[in-house]
Amino acid sequence: MSLVISAFRSTLVLSVALMAGQALASSHGEAPFVKGMPRVDATDFYMFNSYEAGREGYVTIVANYYPLQDAYGGPNFFTLDPSALYQIHIDNNGDGREDITFSFGVASVNKDIMLNIGGIPVAIPLVNAAPIGPGANDNAGLNVTESYGMYVIRGDKYAGTATAATNTVGGSATFMKPADNIGSKSIPNYETYARNHIYTVNLPGSALKGRVFVGQRKDPFVVNLGPTFDLVNLNPLGPENGGKDDLADKNVTSFVIEVPAAYLRNASGETVIGGWTTASLQRARVLTATPTFGKPASYSGGWIQVSRLGMPLVNEVVIGLRDKDKFNGAVPTGDGQFINYVTNPTLPALLSSLFGVTAPCLPRNDLVSVFLTGVPGLNQPAGVVGSEMTRLNTNVNPVGGIPAKPKGMQNRMGVLGSDLAGFPNGRRPGDDVVDIELRVVMGALYPDAGQSGGCAPQGNLPFTDGAIVDDSFFDNVFPYLRAPIGGVQSAPATTGGDDVPVKGGKVLKKR
Repeated sequence: MSLVISAFRSTLVLSVALMAGQALASSHGEAPFVKGMPRVDATDFYMFNSYEAGREGYVTIVANYYPLQDAYGGPNFFTLDPSALYQIHIDNNGDGREDITFSFGVASVNKDIMLNIGGIPVAIPLVNAAPIGPGANDNAGLNVTESYGMYVIRGDKYAGTATAATNTVGGSATFMKPADNIGSKSIPNYETYARNHIYTVNLPGSALKGRVFVGQRKDPFVVNLGPTFDLVNLNPLGPENGGKDDLADKNVTSFVIEVPAAYLRNASGETVIGGWTTASLQRARVLTATPTFGKPASYSGGWIQVSRLGMPLVNEVVIGLRDKDKFNGAVPTGDGQFINYVTNPTLPALLSSLFGVTAPCLPRNDLVSVFLTGVPGLNQPAGVVGSEMTRLNTNVNPVGGIPAKPKGMQNRMGVLGSDLAGFPNGRRPGDDVVDIELRVVMGALYPDAGQSGGCAPQGNLPFTDGAIVDDSFFDNVFPYLRAPIGGVQSAPATTGGDDVPVKGGKVLKKR
């Protein structure tokens, strides 16, 4: 076992344990307030050294929003919130504050396509009137279009210096978002269409280039969701693939960027960065008595953070119900207020009462250092100030660094599986954080395991939710997450039905 894993084991991973609580699921509607605003609800955050061939030295960051999207969710599907500010933050000096923020603003336009009905132009009720794609500009039949801008902010996420990233082709600061995957008749070749919305961008203040994609993807999180929230109504000792992935038929909306690691680091040479995502809304919202597509309400006042996600599962299953909304509005430097949820976690007690397993001794001071600082020798920056976020060592040099592992060579258990390029050194889509966290919170990395008196940890047991994920679930090229599930996967049969379409869009019944 390497020295890094030994140090990792000797301190235990609170960065993992804090994410595990009374039950395990991705952060889908995790707090009461944001549950009613799904368009600004962050579901998952990933940050990893790119493993696409030829992209060494780049970091890929994924912020997913708008949980539990059903593929058949028409007629409006899942547009983003034009009144919101979606942001990805980077701390590159370990002080718990954002140094670089990638800030996204979204615009939604109703083209108001009309049909001539009896000599009268009448607006259609759907988001498209004809097939779309596969080209990015082949949107004539699309009734609702979404676009976005990406600004790079140095300093405070609201008040810092903001400069627009621009398309390397043509120099525009506006990027189009592909429509959601309505179905195979509306968008016959969805992935070709979607990939035409991957843009190479000029990064402000640098000659370096990045890539960006914003659009719907298959939800990458895998979890046996229903039984888990039914007081862990499953066998937590397996088998590892004996359960159902309840998110298998769900989509999300992803903000995906790929940026050179050199652009994210600071001038001191520190290679560890921290990252998290937030969504913000303006302080005041007034409903409009006669709402329109473009103005259903009016907004004013300063920005207020309403959603936050760094390490997975923290707010959903660790933070107490009364503090979930508070956590969503908090900044990493204020995380000390939530420390009791870490030192006295509830998951071990719950599993102990339900299944008779032994929980590690309290208080869990062994968890605190890694949760707040990163793992010494792996992803802890020099002079770190305790704060919750995903931390990644961007040094991928073969000598002295931690090279990214290509698809097919990654261990889904990350550092627990001796794969130092995986969770909690960043987070890749194929890292099985549910199983990792279950085992860690039960003592997989507890110091002096087996010698702690009456509360010996049992993290060596194969705790699992029964739904596994690994790198085979994902692509090996940007944006890594796979195409979303369509409302219809293939064209319907053209014969044998009772309805016969005729000219003018009317339908006649067979007799």
